[in-house]
Amino acid sequence: MQQGRFRLDTKRKFFTVRVLRHWHRLPREAVAASSLAVFKARLDRAWNNLV
Repeated sequence: MQQGRFRLDTKRKFFTVRVLRHWHRLPREAVAASSLAVFKARLDRAWNNLV
C-alpha cells in the first residue's frame, strides 16, 4: 500500500487565486462595467481589437 504525498501547492489550486490571476489581466473598462451584458460587450470589443 502506498502512502499519498503531501501537496505543498494547495494555495495555487484555490478558485479565488485561479480566477483573480486572470481578472487582473482584463481591460479596465470591461472590469468597470455596470452589468453583465455591458461587461460581455466591452470584453468582446477589447478582444477584437487584439486580433
